[in-house]
Amino acid sequence: MNLYQIQQQYLHIASELCSNDGELTQELNDALVINETELKEKAVNYGYVIKQLGHEVNAVNEEIKRLTELKKRNEKAIERMETAISNAMQLYGIEKVDSSFLKLSFRKSESVEVINEEQISMQFKKYKEVVSIDKISIKDALKRGEVVEGAILVTNQNLQIK
Repeated sequence: MNLYQIQQQYLHIASELCSNDGELTQELNDALVINETELKEKAVNYGYVIKQLGHEVNAVNEEIKRLTELKKRNEKAIERMETAISNAMQLYGIEKVDSSFLKLSFRKSESVEVINEEQISMQFKKYKEVVSIDKISIKDALKRGEVVEGAILVTNQNLQIK
């Protein structure tokens, strides 16, 4: 029986209990005990699966970290090699190198380099205003009993698996 079926069975038992004027018969009590036992067994099994998946998530995160470091290392190596070949070609005045598989050449591009930001006129500046909600301050205010329009303090039940 899955968790959904266990929940449905519990709701059915609760419904029967209400229709019996709240009288807990031995049959209903036995069904509740069996239902609770099945739920506990399922909860433990779910817990094992959750822990296993958590370990897999950690392993994936470690692999992502390893691959990210490898990517950064390779990007730095590419940058060093591109700089070295560019400097060498410029030193010898070579504009283009052709082979049967690839071509190396320079292309011209333009970019703006800002030397001193303070000297730049206001017409060339953009302003960005970022507004964010300070949930920590709201939480503190609500705990002190203050009313904060548009916010409430919610108590959550967070499942822990140890």
